[in-house]
Amino acid sequence: MLDDLMNSARKGIGNLADGLGVGERTEAIIDDWLTIFPQLAEYGLSITSFSMAIALSPSLEVELVGRHGDWSDVAIAQRLAAHRGEKAITMVITTIRTAYRMQRKTAAPLRDPLILKLTVKITPEVRVVLGQPVLED
Repeated sequence: MLDDLMNSARKGIGNLADGLGVGERTEAIIDDWLTIFPQLAEYGLSITSFSMAIALSPSLEVELVGRHGDWSDVAIAQRLAAHRGEKAITMVITTIRTAYRMQRKTAAPLRDPLILKLTVKITPEVRVVLGQPVLED
């Protein structure tokens, strides 16, 4: 199912790029991000929503959910070492690590789930949510 979703997104991005005259750079950026989802699934994150916006600059928004137990400091360090030089997945793992470090400083209890929200545009944005937010975007 994930492969079908990714192939459809790639095809849609390609068609959009052709129709709007968007450069190959935008398509390549989004395509690069699409390749990380199978690896994130292996790390316990499953896609809960997948959306694509059509505009002069197409964007991709994906939300994934996982368990905090799959993201210990040791696991994060191993994953960063395994993906050295891979920009997209390293950005995601680093953002998760930073979110956990900052959350610990609050001394608030950690609540499930781990929610990873990716917004990919020309300038990617990665958001990590630790627990269920009360207000949604």
